[in-house]
Amino acid sequence: MADMAWEKSPAQEKTKIEAKLKRRKSERLKFIIGGLLILAAVAYLILSSTLSGARYFVMVDDVVHNPQYIGQTVRLTGAVLGDTIEYDAPTGDLSFTIVNIPREYNDLAQTLHDAVNDPTATQLVVHMRDTTMPDLLQHEAQAILTGSIGKDGVFNGTELNLKCPTRFQEFVPEATVQG
Repeated sequence: MADMAWEKSPAQEKTKIEAKLKRRKSERLKFIIGGLLILAAVAYLILSSTLSGARYFVMVDDVVHNPQYIGQTVRLTGAVLGDTIEYDAPTGDLSFTIVNIPREYNDLAQTLHDAVNDPTATQLVVHMRDTTMPDLLQHEAQAILTGSIGKDGVFNGTELNLKCPTRFQEFVPEATVQG
């Protein structure tokens, strides 16, 4: 029998090398596109969380006296009127009234006390559905709410955070014991 040796021609070898280079470029392009997509997603998440966290609250006066806020999601703050708190445990409906507090103050506890005892302070009824009764929801607590005000003038809350200055004492350097 005759010995046959099959050798690749230079054209076949060149085609094979070109195919490998195309595959490598294609794989490299896939990694670059994937990396850019991941980078864009991370940048979007950082930007959106920074912008939402940078929102300041709106005061009760602003929401009640400005019709532009009707139907918009806002974050607002006010002092809780304790005798208006109503909670229905089976349905999870919670209602209470908050009053306007000034934008700037020195002593939060005194400011909340003054606000709930001011008969001329602007009031806003808050209603929340499917929630539990927070332990800190009490008279003179500062409520920080997220939600929207309806055309009926009731604030429909979706998130509630509370500060109760009577339960916490601020650190005062002059009150520390000197040794």
